[in-house]
Amino acid sequence: MNGNDQPGGGEGPWVPGAGGPPGSQPPEDDALGPDYEAHGDVPEDSESDDVADAEILDAADVSAAVDEVFADDDPLALALNQRDEYLDSLRRLQAEFENYKKRVVKQQADHMARAAVSLVEKVLPVLDTLDLATQQLGDSESADGRALVAVSSQLRDVLAKEGLERIDPLGEEFDPNAHEAVGHLPAADPGTGAAGGATAGDEPAVPGVTGEPVVGQVMRAGYRWRGTVVRPAMVMVRG
Repeated sequence: MNGNDQPGGGEGPWVPGAGGPPGSQPPEDDALGPDYEAHGDVPEDSESDDVADAEILDAADVSAAVDEVFADDDPLALALNQRDEYLDSLRRLQAEFENYKKRVVKQQADHMARAAVSLVEKVLPVLDTLDLATQQLGDSESADGRALVAVSSQLRDVLAKEGLERIDPLGEEFDPNAHEAVGHLPAADPGTGAAGGATAGDEPAVPGVTGEPVVGQVMRAGYRWRGTVVRPAMVMVRG
């Protein structure tokens, strides 16, 4: 008996590397599944579908995001931001300064107007004294009379050029904004005239066409300063 012969079969001896142990068969491709390939390729990843369906950012959006992240590291961007901040601050400061100048000018004008009104109010008693002195003057052709009339006229002219207006409303309709009624005259009583020289021969004041009361007598003249009533006229009304 030959040493290579095996009892119970006619097959030859097994040689290592000949394709497997005795009696084994080579695997078939179908037994490994549909994803297996004979050349040893790896199956595709299951997440590839998600990557394919993912939204791809626009290049401009990506660039803007990168610029925003790295803006602090860019000296030019920092300089531009500081320039804009300084320009805004300068504009605000300039606007505030313009408003301040307008406010100061208005305050100065108001202060000057109040000072002028205060001075006029102090001068009014002097004008009243001149009115009484002129009214009580016996001989206006005398030296003293002519001097008093000249001084009174000159002072009134100067004040009138600056904006002082005399209110002497004899015979006019009563105006509560410019007149101060201190009494009432009977309808049959003729007007006695103004405190500045009206005579008894003047026509008597009669009620106006509209039925409103009229000024029958002026007890003390009033004054306006640049359109504003400084002192109302003290009057007696009729009607």
